[in-house]
Amino acid sequence: MYTSKDKVAIWWVSAGGITAGRAMTERPDLFKAVILEVPTTNTLRDVLTIGSNVDEYGTLKNPKEFKALLEMDAYQHIKKGVKYPATLITGGINDPRVPVWEPAKFAAKLQSNSASKNSVLLQIDYEGGHGNNTTALHVHSNLSDIFAFALWQLGHPDYQPKENTNK
Repeated sequence: MYTSKDKVAIWWVSAGGITAGRAMTERPDLFKAVILEVPTTNTLRDVLTIGSNVDEYGTLKNPKEFKALLEMDAYQHIKKGVKYPATLITGGINDPRVPVWEPAKFAAKLQSNSASKNSVLLQIDYEGGHGNNTTALHVHSNLSDIFAFALWQLGHPDYQPKENTNK
């Protein structure tokens, strides 16, 4: 064995949220942490409301494509009572590709259905969104949050909470 699930984190951005979201909902036991950055996690609603991804994802009007959309929809596969890994989900208020409601809705359902005590965090970016309209400093700040979350969840000793000694 090369590693253990306690040392595995997955991180995907945008449409990669389809893959990571489904990996997480299909096999939550394989990961210690999941990072979904401005993720597409609700493809059924995505093609209905945005409509711009129909050529890529499929349409609700075609039964075969509907089944494929349902299968790739991570939101629809969150189940009550499952122990999901720690998850950081980001969304951008100014995101032109993934509306902020999509990651927020996914985070809310995950928080209310997970049987684990693992953190499910939602970070909303009020400046950027999908890398647009932002500075390099802002991008690096967001990356530092992502890496800090991963290192915390994977047990790096420099990223663990310190005990409060002022009791």
